[in-house]
Amino acid sequence: MAAADLSMAPWQRPSDTYLVQLGIDALVAGVEAPSLPLLAGLARGEHPQAREMFDLVLEELGLLPLTSEDLAKARWTAARWWATQIVARQLDPIHGAKLIHEEAAAELDYPDALQPIVDLARRIDLLNDQPLEQQHFDEVTSAARDLLAADAYRNSSL
Repeated sequence: MAAADLSMAPWQRPSDTYLVQLGIDALVAGVEAPSLPLLAGLARGEHPQAREMFDLVLEELGLLPLTSEDLAKARWTAARWWATQIVARQLDPIHGAKLIHEEAAAELDYPDALQPIVDLARRIDLLNDQPLEQQHFDEVTSAARDLLAADAYRNSSL
């Protein structure tokens, strides 16, 4: 998704610092590419090299050239990964719901499968600064579990 964002208008592109953080996150997640440790290890003064290094990592992972089909697949993969992290209690459910809503569902034109999580994220946003109750966390976790169960069912019935 960050690769797609690099093709946007300059003010919408991810920052060099963000690209370095993506490199660190990818390493932690077990992604393997020869240039990935170099990207993740860039010192603050070397951040201007991040875009070039990020492009090299994308090339090594076979993610270039990007097509709209690749981007959609990447957004679905990210949504499923965030849902898995929510269910495993590795990602705050509210933050995860917002990520799924903003980074996946919105870009995929709000597919039905993601709509329950989108609805919860929107409802939580309407609460503004009101304290969140355990029920909100539980509802998001349940919706994430349902998304993963539906995926498992679709995959097993193929």
